[in-house]
Amino acid sequence: MKSSSSKLGPIFLMTVWVTLMATPVFAKSFSMKDAGISLWIFIIIGAFIILLQLIPAAILFFSFIGTGTAMAFRRKKAAEGEREKAEMALPGYGPVKNEK
Repeated sequence: MKSSSSKLGPIFLMTVWVTLMATPVFAKSFSMKDAGISLWIFIIIGAFIILLQLIPAAILFFSFIGTGTAMAFRRKKAAEGEREKAEMALPGYGPVKNEK
């Protein structure tokens, strides 16, 4: 069986390698004037996809705001009136008393 330190060795090396490749010193620079039309298409499509994510985010955000304000500003009288309406759903029937 391998020890846990020998299992973490390759993971550590991969993390260090990716970190070094992500730094500007090792990054390969490119000029925008040499970039073709495909780069601009890629940037436009990428920006469009990022902006599409704002639609469900806005729905969730405003739903949360609406729910929070409805709970915070709910009036006591309105809640009692709704409870009375729910209890009187069937006319002639009342609460059952438990007699032992």
